[in-house]
Amino acid sequence: MSRTSASAEPAKPAGPGGPVERRPDDVVLSHGLKQRHLSMIALGGVIGAGLFVGSGAGIAAAGPSIVVAYALSGLLVMLVMRMLGEMSAANPASGSFSVHAERAIGPWAGFTSGWAFWTLLCVAVGIEGIGAAKIMSGWMPGTPEWAWVALFMLAFCATNLAAVRNFGEFEFWFAALKVAAIVLFLVIGGLAIFGLLPDTDAPGTANLTGEGGFMPNGTDGLIVGLLASVFAYGGLETVTIAAAESEEPVRGVAKAVRTAMWRIAIFYIGSMAVIVTLVPWDDPEVAEKGPYVATLDHLGIPAAGEIMNVVVLIALLSAMNANIYGASRMACSLVARGQGPTFMGKTNKGVPRTAVLASSVFGFGCVLLSYWRPDDVFMWLLNMVGAIILVVWIFIAVSQLVLRRRTEHEDPSRLVVRMWLYPYLTWVALAGMVTVFVLMARDDGTRTQLYYTGGLTLALAATGYARQKWARKSRTRD
Repeated sequence: MSRTSASAEPAKPAGPGGPVERRPDDVVLSHGLKQRHLSMIALGGVIGAGLFVGSGAGIAAAGPSIVVAYALSGLLVMLVMRMLGEMSAANPASGSFSVHAERAIGPWAGFTSGWAFWTLLCVAVGIEGIGAAKIMSGWMPGTPEWAWVALFMLAFCATNLAAVRNFGEFEFWFAALKVAAIVLFLVIGGLAIFGLLPDTDAPGTANLTGEGGFMPNGTDGLIVGLLASVFAYGGLETVTIAAAESEEPVRGVAKAVRTAMWRIAIFYIGSMAVIVTLVPWDDPEVAEKGPYVATLDHLGIPAAGEIMNVVVLIALLSAMNANIYGASRMACSLVARGQGPTFMGKTNKGVPRTAVLASSVFGFGCVLLSYWRPDDVFMWLLNMVGAIILVVWIFIAVSQLVLRRRTEHEDPSRLVVRMWLYPYLTWVALAGMVTVFVLMARDDGTRTQLYYTGGLTLALAATGYARQKWARKSRTRD
C-alpha cells in the first residue's frame, strides 16, 4: 500500500479585492460516491435525533407556535444552504465552506471556520455515541455504556478507513430507514387528523387553539422554541463536503441542495404541525417520551416507544458515521492548505485515514470526559460548541457575498446554482443570524453557550490571523 501526503496547490492570500483562484479541489481524494449516495446524505442529514427527541423541549416552550418557530429557522437554513450550494457547485472542495471562506476573506477565516466545525463534529460524535449507548443498555441491562460507545466508534472508524463508497452505502441505508419512518409517521398522522384512522376522531383545531391558544407562552415561548429549532437543523453541511468525492461533483451538489428545500418543509415543519394538531402541547408525555412517541401512543399504535427507540438509534448511528466522515475530510483539507498538523493530511488510496483516526480518538475522548469530568470539562466542551453552527453560517454568508461578485466577473458559467435575489436575501440571512445571537444573549439558558463559543471563535481567529501574518512574512523573506 502506498502512502502519500494530501496534495494541493498552495493556498494564496485572497482578500475581498483579490484575484479569483482557479485551482482544483483543495485535497486529492477518491470519487467513489454516486448521485444516490449524495441524495440520501442530503436527505438523511436533515433528520437527526434532535428532531425525534429534542423537539419536545421546543414544543413545551412554544406550544402550537413551534410550527412558526421551525418555519422561521427552516427559512434561514434554506437560505444558508442555497448560498453554500452556489459556492460548492462553482468550486467543489472537501473543505467546503472553509475553502470558500479562505478564498473570500483570507486564510485566517478558513482556519477559524474549519477547525471550529471540526471541533463541533468531534464533540457531536461523542454525544451521539452516548445517546446510542443508553438505548442499547436499556435493551440489555447490565451492559456498560462505554463498551457500546467503543463498539460503535470502532465500527464507524473502520467504515470510514475503507473506501468512501462504504461510507456512502451506510449513509444511504441509514437515511432510507429514517426517511421511511418520517414518511410513515406523516401518513399515519395525516389520516388521524382527517379522522380516517380506525378508532380515532378528527381533532379539528382543538389542540391548536385550546390550552392557552396558539402561542400559550407568548413571544418568550416562541423565542425559546426558535432557538431550539435553529440548532436542530445542523447536518446539512455534510453534503457539500461529500460532493467533492462524488463522480460528478457539480451536478451532484446542485441537485442535492435544490431538493433539500422541500425536504425541510415536509420533514420538520410538517411533522411539527402533525404533532401539535393531534396532541395537547402541554401533555407531559411530549417532554418525557418525546413528541413522536407521545403522538403514536395517543393514537394507540402498539409498541410505539420501542419503534421510535429503533428509529432514534438509527439516527444517532447515522450521525456518528456522517460526523466522523465530515470531521476527517475537513481536517485533511485544512492540512492540505497549510492550516494544520501535517500528520493529519496523510491519505491512503484517496482516504484520509490519519484524519479519520484522529477525529475518532477525539470523539471517544469526549465520551470518557463525560464519565470522568461530567460537571466541568465535559460541560465546558458542550458549551464551547453550542453556537458554532451559527458562526459557520456567518462565514458562509460573508463568503457568498464576496465570491458571487468575483465569479460573475470572471466566469458566470460556474454559477450552476444561484442564490435567490442576491445580494438582498444574503443580507436578510445575515440579519437573521445576528438576531439569533441577540436572542441567545437574552436567554439565561443559552447565554453561557454564547460566551464559550465566542471564546473559542476568538481564539481560533487570533491563531489563524497570526499564522497568516507569519506566512506572509516568510514568503517576503524568501
